[in-house]
Amino acid sequence: MSAVAESQKTTEAMSVKSRMRAIFGGSVGNLVEWYDWYVYASFGLYFAKVFFPSGNQTLELLNTAAVFAVGFFVRPIGSWLMGVYADRKGRRNALVLSMVAMGAGSLIIALTPGHNRIGVMAPVILVIARVIQGLSVGGEYAASATYLSEVAGKKRRGFWSSFQYVTLIMGQLLALVVLLILQRFLTSAQISDWGWRVPFFIGAVCALLALWVMLGLEETSSFQAVKRRATPVQTWHLMAQHPRELAIVVGQMGGTIGFYTFSTYAQKFLVNTSGFSKDTASQIAAGSLVIFMLLQPLMGWISDIIGRRPLLIGFALIGAITTVPLMTSIGSTKDATMAFILITLALANVSAYTSIGAVFKAELFPAEIRALGVGLPYSIVVSLFGGTAEYIALWLKQAGHESWFYWYVSGCMAIALFTALTMRDTMRHSRIVED
Repeated sequence: MSAVAESQKTTEAMSVKSRMRAIFGGSVGNLVEWYDWYVYASFGLYFAKVFFPSGNQTLELLNTAAVFAVGFFVRPIGSWLMGVYADRKGRRNALVLSMVAMGAGSLIIALTPGHNRIGVMAPVILVIARVIQGLSVGGEYAASATYLSEVAGKKRRGFWSSFQYVTLIMGQLLALVVLLILQRFLTSAQISDWGWRVPFFIGAVCALLALWVMLGLEETSSFQAVKRRATPVQTWHLMAQHPRELAIVVGQMGGTIGFYTFSTYAQKFLVNTSGFSKDTASQIAAGSLVIFMLLQPLMGWISDIIGRRPLLIGFALIGAITTVPLMTSIGSTKDATMAFILITLALANVSAYTSIGAVFKAELFPAEIRALGVGLPYSIVVSLFGGTAEYIALWLKQAGHESWFYWYVSGCMAIALFTALTMRDTMRHSRIVED
């Protein structure tokens, strides 16, 4: 082997090693970020009465879901602030800042006394903490999607960027695992009394550890290239030049509501509608999420072969047709195995969207506004459709029209189908330029 060839091989190996380190570092931060975010949803069944005592389980969950939605409503603000910051100061710096905010929010919730001790201030502080976390997660999604898509490399961009959702689901799954462990060693009364605070403390500590890892990340070459050009582009003027791209992100609302319906809301649906115990519902949710998580890289890899658009079309078409019968069947079954199969099938379909959610959005926008273009419209969609999914579902159930929610989800997926049919394949028309 010649000296030149050896040098080239070493350089390539170092490049691969650097890429793997960047993907790992970005993924670890994403995992902790979403663990902190989903702990609230996973433990809502237990701490709802601590902050909103009423004696009515559906009403307590409704109030808890309302606060969950508040965190989503501020996500667009977080996406705007952090998106601009990421496009001006770097993806890594935005990831670090969002991690600090998320950890702080978890610590506040862990330390907040209940309604029986400080009265109305308890839910007020809870809302403030969720607002901080909403700002954080709004910015984190944009920075993470942009960072992973830019460091992934062209040939396997769908595969490697899918790890954003792998770690997102892993964070949600980790929250459920902590719940299952507490359910194993504590009584339901103990978890409701003080045990629910434990996962929030864990989240705050993990945020510090992730912060240490993320401080060692390298900035992406795409951002460095933009930084070197130092072009005084007016952000909003440039955003206004991409209305079709913004419309595509918004039009994929079906993927967002499908994910939150069959993941975060499914656990409460199994308890409040199907009639399963909290423990059984948690086990079903955890098992289905494991399979869902493992499907992400597979779907991402498939998208690198056939493109992003076919997956988006297939997901939306199947979702629009099957959501109503699936939700109806889940709500009526008393068999835990059947409930697990049905939810897993629904999530398997959703994985065709979530696995490429980061990459197809990132491929739509130029580097100068990529973080903002990915994050802002997506956060608006999540706020309007994802964060409100639980609340709308519970409100319709309280009103005696629970099945209307099934049709609502199906309608959103029909809109996603129309959007996918009218868009170009982002893999073949990507704006991510290789350096």
